[in-house]
Amino acid sequence: MTPSPTLQELIDTVRSDAASADPLVQLTQASGTASDLQELADALLDHYVEQCRGERRSWAEISAALGVTKQAAHKRYAFNPPTFNRFTDRARAVVRDAETQARERGERSVGPEHLLLALFDAADGAAAKVLAEVRVTQSACEERLGVGPRGQEPAGERVPLGAVAKQALRGALDEALGFEHNYIGTEHMLLSLVQAAEEPVGRALADLGTSYEDIRERIVRRFG
Repeated sequence: MTPSPTLQELIDTVRSDAASADPLVQLTQASGTASDLQELADALLDHYVEQCRGERRSWAEISAALGVTKQAAHKRYAFNPPTFNRFTDRARAVVRDAETQARERGERSVGPEHLLLALFDAADGAAAKVLAEVRVTQSACEERLGVGPRGQEPAGERVPLGAVAKQALRGALDEALGFEHNYIGTEHMLLSLVQAAEEPVGRALADLGTSYEDIRERIVRRFG
């Protein structure tokens, strides 16, 4: 098994990343590093819990694997929406628009396809600009994914995030950490969606002539 970082390695990382040798500055850096590690650890467990649920493993089996009670596992993971404290305002707006996309199509939950379609509506966002560069359009995605037409939005009805959409949003965190960005933007959401090549959205984007590597390269050129 690959060993986890030692305490000394983490201390050395904090010292290297901190702006100065001032103990308070280093404490601030350590706090951010610890937060990133905790979010990454949570995302790791969330990923495998979702995978087990996708294979119809019971909560009893999952709780035994985690070493916690069935009640604790169910409470922690069954209703676990992603947190949005690191999402930019535009990325949060995309999530809200994805709910509208799902609701207007009469869906019972928000799927990754709705997140993708909502990225196009955020025309000023990095994701929409990159999609325009690779000549992938909203209408082409709708056709490829076979989503129904948008209709009258039912008033007052909330549509929850589906399990795969939650996983995609957690994947956006992984992408942001990979860039060493302290925020989650539309570009990270797009990368997460195209990365999941086994999912319908990832396959649709591949069929439309783009790839994770191409998208990532274009984002690197924009943001470094």
